[in-house]
Amino acid sequence: MSRERFPARAAGVALVLLVAVLLLPASGAAAGTPAPADQTDDDYLKQSPAAPAPDRPAGDFGLGPNQAAKLPPYPPGAEGDRTPLDLYRYAGRGASSWGSPNLRMPFPEWLEMHRRQKPILMAEVAAYMQARYDFTPRARPGATMSGGKAIMDGPAARLPKGIASYEALAALGPDAIRDRDLFPYTPLSHPLQTTAHMLFTQTWVRAHPEHERIDVDFDIPDAFTPDFPPPMFLTTHKELGDVTYGREVTLANYYALFNGLLTGEQMEGLKELLRVTPTTWFNHTEHRVTAAPSAGVSCFSCHVNGHTNASIALAPDSRPNQARLRVDTPTMRGNYDLMQLSSKRSIRSMDHFAEVEEYFDGDPGLMQAIGPRSQQRQVTNRMGDFNAIIDFPPAPKLGPMMTLVRSRATPAELRGEALFHGKARCDACHAGPAFTDDYMHDLQVERLYVGRPEGPIKTFALRGIKDSPPYLHDGRAPTLADAVEFFNIVLELGLTREEKADLVAFLLCL
Repeated sequence: MSRERFPARAAGVALVLLVAVLLLPASGAAAGTPAPADQTDDDYLKQSPAAPAPDRPAGDFGLGPNQAAKLPPYPPGAEGDRTPLDLYRYAGRGASSWGSPNLRMPFPEWLEMHRRQKPILMAEVAAYMQARYDFTPRARPGATMSGGKAIMDGPAARLPKGIASYEALAALGPDAIRDRDLFPYTPLSHPLQTTAHMLFTQTWVRAHPEHERIDVDFDIPDAFTPDFPPPMFLTTHKELGDVTYGREVTLANYYALFNGLLTGEQMEGLKELLRVTPTTWFNHTEHRVTAAPSAGVSCFSCHVNGHTNASIALAPDSRPNQARLRVDTPTMRGNYDLMQLSSKRSIRSMDHFAEVEEYFDGDPGLMQAIGPRSQQRQVTNRMGDFNAIIDFPPAPKLGPMMTLVRSRATPAELRGEALFHGKARCDACHAGPAFTDDYMHDLQVERLYVGRPEGPIKTFALRGIKDSPPYLHDGRAPTLADAVEFFNIVLELGLTREEKADLVAFLLCL
């Protein structure tokens, strides 16, 4: 375009625009069309009222006694306040989706409140757990985890009074079990759900006393938790076995342990998995649950050596705190073979999971005040890259197609394998090399008790399952025998005592 023509064309465009503006009616309506009688300048761009559904019939949508309208509302509670331990019986909503980075009292008062409250709280938690479980350690003969720790026999859950056996309980059916309040595997809450956050096992706290909380202690005995520290196996170095040589991997020793085994990118990812950062309640501010300021925690504080130490937290995906599900720390072993990496949400990659790891309980406002993790996508990718080479533990009795090698298996284990793929219907969800279908399933467990439905939970991999007690997403099944009893009741499988024992024998081979 020449210099001579450009001013003329610009002037022509301006003239057209001026004419168009002059032709527009002042009200903004089409020319010649009067504004509606109920529209004023104040209503311009105002959203229409929400559309009602006046003819929709009232109903409970099949929830029956588990409908929110028939459950008591959550008891009120600010952080630090005690609430009932059977929070699954309640429903409702909270006052806000956001929390505050400020304590509701001066820190000395917060410290003193928990100094007085903690002994009373833990005595009641111990009584509650003792009423539900027999935690007497009973090691299963000849059965150990990959690191050598004894595996507890079970079931540990107590039978309801008046019920002679688990077979008799299962025979009652879901309706009778619910109506008589007999189900032994109701959900577990966090011992202090109003504050919640990460709660470390006693084994971990003895090694890392900076994570001892002023307000609450872990509620499951050490005998029912994984090896500590657990071994670590790498897909890239199977010939080395446990690459940690029986030590906990830390920021101080990871370089000496892994230099020459990993790529530079993987080394950076491992470093970031080990680097401590502030969290909602473990930090340097007065908004904390430790007596002294804390540098925070790392991914490997819970996923120790890429596995788990059974520490708990609350799932970050619901409000109020009383509605959030207690969740165990899942293992990171074998994540290379999985497509679902969160109990309740569709997180589909390891780098995505590293990016959204909920150090601040899903509340970015707390992160802004206390201190963000600040991992960039490039860094979380590298964290995911290291996660992608953490292997399942060895399973000497499994062949390449993940079936038992008959010459190495016992008759009970072989019978258990047949049950797994047959009467017990385990492989309907637990299939493939990791023994998971990578879906979420709603077991509708609320059919067996009156309480809030928990909804779909992901299918956890069973490969290496003997190393990951306690079981189910909240640890309500302390042993594999408890997990088998749970599914026998919930899915109405009709397994005999002998069949359940055979099934446990097979699960220990995985």
